[in-house]
Amino acid sequence: MTAAPYVAKGINFDSLVVEDAAQGLFRVHRRSLADADIFALEKRRIFDRCWIYAGHDSEVPAPGDFRTRSVAGRPVILCRDDGGLVRVLLNSCRHRGAQVCTEAKGNARAFQCYYHGWTYNNRGALIGVPDPSSYSPAFDRAKLALRSPPRTDSYRGFIFVSFDPKVTSLRDYLAGAAEYLDIIADHCEAGMEVLPGSHSYCIRSNWKLLMENAVDDFHVMTTHHRFLQYLQDSNQLDPESPRGLVGVARDLGNGHAVVERKAPWARPIAKWSPIFGDERRAEFEHRQSEFEQRLGKERGYRLTQLNRNLIIFPNLMVNDIMGVIIRSCYPTRPDFMEVDAWCLAPRGERRDDRKTRLENFISFLGPAGFANPDDAEALESVQRALGTSGEVEWSDMSRGMAKSEPAATDELQLRAFWRQWRRLMSLPSGDELALSGLPAHAAV
Repeated sequence: MTAAPYVAKGINFDSLVVEDAAQGLFRVHRRSLADADIFALEKRRIFDRCWIYAGHDSEVPAPGDFRTRSVAGRPVILCRDDGGLVRVLLNSCRHRGAQVCTEAKGNARAFQCYYHGWTYNNRGALIGVPDPSSYSPAFDRAKLALRSPPRTDSYRGFIFVSFDPKVTSLRDYLAGAAEYLDIIADHCEAGMEVLPGSHSYCIRSNWKLLMENAVDDFHVMTTHHRFLQYLQDSNQLDPESPRGLVGVARDLGNGHAVVERKAPWARPIAKWSPIFGDERRAEFEHRQSEFEQRLGKERGYRLTQLNRNLIIFPNLMVNDIMGVIIRSCYPTRPDFMEVDAWCLAPRGERRDDRKTRLENFISFLGPAGFANPDDAEALESVQRALGTSGEVEWSDMSRGMAKSEPAATDELQLRAFWRQWRRLMSLPSGDELALSGLPAHAAV
C-alpha cells in the first residue's frame, strides 16, 4: 500500500514538482519560490538536515587561526586549535548567549565574551569565569564548553557541518559529487588554498533560483553575451575551441549535479589561450602532459582541458572554470538570500597566473563583474514576476528529457536538484529534527 503524500500547512509537496517521464515533462509550481510557510519548512527540513559547507581548511592554516561566518543561519567560528585540529564552534557564549568572537578573522589562543568576560580556549573549553567564588559547587565548567554542530567532517579540504546528528556520512552524502571535488583538489600536489578576501552580497530572489542558475548553461549565450564579447576582445578565447558551450550534464545523486564542457577560455591550471602569449604555449602543453602522467591520460585531460560547474545540495556552488570559485548562499526570506564567494587556487602558483585567476574571479563572478550582476538581475526579474503566479503557476524544466545523454544546455541538472528538494520536503512529520543534546567542541 502506497503511503499518502505528506501534507504540511495545506501543502502537498509531491504536487509542487510534477514529473511525467513518459511525456517528457517536468514542471515546478511557482509557489515553491515565494511561499513563507514553505520557506519556514525548508529551514527545518533541508538546512537543518543536510551537510552544509562551512569553509576550507586552508583558511585556517596555522594553530590559533580562526574565521567567523554564518552557516545555515548560525554564527560559527571556524578555527584550528593548538593541537592542529580544525574545529567548528557555535559562536554563542554559554552564559547569556552573546557572540564570543566578533572579529572576522585572526589568530587567538582564546576567545573572551565581551559581555561578561567568560573565556574559552580554541578547543571550545571554558577556561575562565570572572569571580568564580560566586558560583555554587554544582557549577561545572566542563559542561559549559562552546557547542559545535552535531556533525563536522571534511573531504579533500572542504569542511561541512550538519545539524542532524543522524545524518548519513559526508562521503555517502556527496555521492558522485566527490569525484569533482577530487578533480579540483588534484589541481596541485601541494594542495589548494583559499585566497585572501571574499565577496559578500545579497540577491533579492529565492535561493533555489541561484542554485538552478549555477548549472544552467542554457542562459549563458543570451544573458552573458557581453562577457563573451569581452573575452573575445581581450584575447582570452582559445581559437581552437568550439564556440558555444559544448558539454554534458550529469545527475550526481542526492540533489548534486554538474555540467562539464570543453573550455573555450583560458584556464591558468594548464589550458593555454592567446592571453598567455605564444612564448608560453609549450609550457602549458608540458603542464598538461605532467597532469596526464600523474593522473592518467583521461583524467589529466578532463582536469586541464574541460571546465565544470558543480552544485552540492542544498547551497554550495563550485565553478571550476577560468579559476576555481566557491560560492555559498543562505536565504533569510523567501525572496532574499545572502551569498559568499571565495577564490581557490593551487599553492605556489606563478604570480602572473595568480593575477589572471583573480582578475577572472572579479571580472566574471564579482559583485560588479560581467556575469554576476546579469544573473542577479535575471533572478530578481523572476522573483518580481512571481506576482503573476496566481495566473502563471508553473515553471517548465523539461528541456532534454527526451535525450539519452542531455547536454550542458539542457535541464537534467535542474531536475536533479528539484527531485531532492521534493523528496526532503515530503518526509513525514514524525521525522522532524530535534535539536537537542548537541555535543561540545567537535573536531574534523
